[in-house]
Amino acid sequence: MSAVAQPLDAPATRPMADALRMLAIDAVEAAKSGHPGMPLGMAEIAVALWDRHLKHNPRNPAWPDRDRFVLSNGHGSMLLYGLLHLTGYDLAVDELKRFRQLHGKTPGHPEVGVTPGVETTTGPLGQGLANGVGMALAEALLAREFNRPGHRIVDHRTYVFAGDGCLMEGISHEAASLAGTLKLDKLTVLYDDNGISIDGHVAQWFADDTPARFASYGWHVAREVDGHDVDAVDRALHAARETGRPTLICCRTVIGQGAPSKAGTHDVHGAPLGADEVERMRRALGWPHPPFEIPDEIRANFDASARGAAAEAEWRERFDAYRQHYPGEAAEFEWRVRGRLPAHWYDTVRALLRDADCAAESIATRKASQKAIGALARSLPELLGGSADLTGSNLTDWPGAVAVRSDENGLRGGNYVHYGVREFGMSAVMNGIALHRGYLPFGGTFLTFSDYARNALRMAALMKTRSIFVFTHDSIGLGEDGPTHQAVEHAASLRLIPGLDVWRPCDTIETAQAWASAVERDGPSCLLLSRQNLRFVTRSDVQIAAIGRGGYVLRDWPDEEGQEQPARVVLIATGSEVSLALDAIAPLAAAGIAARVVSMPSTTAFDRQPRAWRDAVLPPGVPRVAIEAGVRAFWRQYVGLDGGVVGIDTFGESAPAAALFEHFGLNAQAVIDEARRVADSAR
Repeated sequence: MSAVAQPLDAPATRPMADALRMLAIDAVEAAKSGHPGMPLGMAEIAVALWDRHLKHNPRNPAWPDRDRFVLSNGHGSMLLYGLLHLTGYDLAVDELKRFRQLHGKTPGHPEVGVTPGVETTTGPLGQGLANGVGMALAEALLAREFNRPGHRIVDHRTYVFAGDGCLMEGISHEAASLAGTLKLDKLTVLYDDNGISIDGHVAQWFADDTPARFASYGWHVAREVDGHDVDAVDRALHAARETGRPTLICCRTVIGQGAPSKAGTHDVHGAPLGADEVERMRRALGWPHPPFEIPDEIRANFDASARGAAAEAEWRERFDAYRQHYPGEAAEFEWRVRGRLPAHWYDTVRALLRDADCAAESIATRKASQKAIGALARSLPELLGGSADLTGSNLTDWPGAVAVRSDENGLRGGNYVHYGVREFGMSAVMNGIALHRGYLPFGGTFLTFSDYARNALRMAALMKTRSIFVFTHDSIGLGEDGPTHQAVEHAASLRLIPGLDVWRPCDTIETAQAWASAVERDGPSCLLLSRQNLRFVTRSDVQIAAIGRGGYVLRDWPDEEGQEQPARVVLIATGSEVSLALDAIAPLAAAGIAARVVSMPSTTAFDRQPRAWRDAVLPPGVPRVAIEAGVRAFWRQYVGLDGGVVGIDTFGESAPAAALFEHFGLNAQAVIDEARRVADSAR
């Protein structure tokens, strides 16, 4: 059975578009805030896509083979909420009336996990488009991995609504260029070309030849499509299915279409129309119905519940046939799209940690990461790696990595994406891959370039995507490349993002655990890894088991019963600086100060531990010194105002790493001096 509805004629589609307009207007007026211009201008485009093309099941928003719809211009969220409500999702009219209100299902911008049917959180313009590229890439790779002759269990499309603002943002260039290169032919972007943004007519600051730009990326471009003609948009959508390339449909529209005095102006972009304009609009459209009231006939035309349920039922019949022929592949597909770990996962982790312990290698943590990736990939076929043109430096490849490539026949399979120099685009595409399900994406660049990607990292945390960001060259330890490439404030900055786990391991075992924790986590993680070799540290089994808690006692002060206890101090360190703390133990003991060394590879994981654990690791009342090759201010929350911090509050220099650590006073003597100071102050 076809998942696409039989086209309704123009007399039926016009009331459908007007229903979307009026729901948006009524909700914005009730909230006394919002963005009515885009929903008014894109109503016919929405009807063409959702009524005639979109394959989805409102009764099961998680159906794996549904089409994905992304509202990249997320400020027009009421258009999407109106569509979800009318097509049959669990979004009651009372939720539309609570638009932009606390704890409602209709927030100001769409949020995945809040509103049934919303595929990704959008609002920062352009990122939705990049998420859509990730979704289309995931679909294409899954299809090549799981489909078999006569059995197409992965066969869906990704549709994106985007506006002028999305296409002004640089991330749209990054993502669209990659999509064209990879020939993601099931990606269609419908561009709301209305020539207006908040500041007015965009021609004064956005004069790009947008169709030519996308054509140069390798996209099929449909130019000058009348965005207020459902049939014209429908024809363009049909044509997009046959191009073998991603498609941009340039829909010429009038922002605020239907608003008698404000249509076509920036006044309608981001503010309620006002009661008088709304009343005039009702009369102009011939819409006599009270706010939020939609006639039954229009609701029936929109309702996709039965059609969607039938489409999913037909797919499940095909999947059952697939399972009979390919039971192993079917089982793997199911647990992967559910985001579950394989049954033998914890055995894999134990083996990973055991091997790292037995090898006892003093290597760079980026190299330790590469070894962990290679071991994990044997058990996790869903790993989809990549790098922003720094594979040989990030060491994000592994012996089983196969580059994702395209040829004249389209995208070929693979499990490693060369994202090019596109840190922001890479990170947002990874978020789209994670949201799609079926793959666990990770991608690498230098830590200092996390600044380029920062808003995508923030969105990953907000959406709780299972994305892993690998950041190597984590400090001044990278050496000669100098301050432009030396991360100083970045570790602290990333730790401030709510919901983002940050790991800075000190050796191979901590790196292995960081990877295991990142894979297990239902949310994003960052791994901060060294360029230079780091000392291997021996541990007990109990200590190895404690690494995942984020902070643990690596070396403890002597506790000899019945003897007078010397002065004590806790040394907290991460990454390459753990060795400095260890080197300070003996000199401090000679000075009558017993030092406990706490390795804290993840402050974020440590902060989630019960108070009893945190107090056992960092006993209250005992003076503390934190050691990290980064800004000092972050560590005050752990050491207090009277505690000590050995760090760096300036940018770096260009020189060999060893010379830089000495130049900036990041050495064992500095740790000893600071430990003596805080211990003496506490006496």
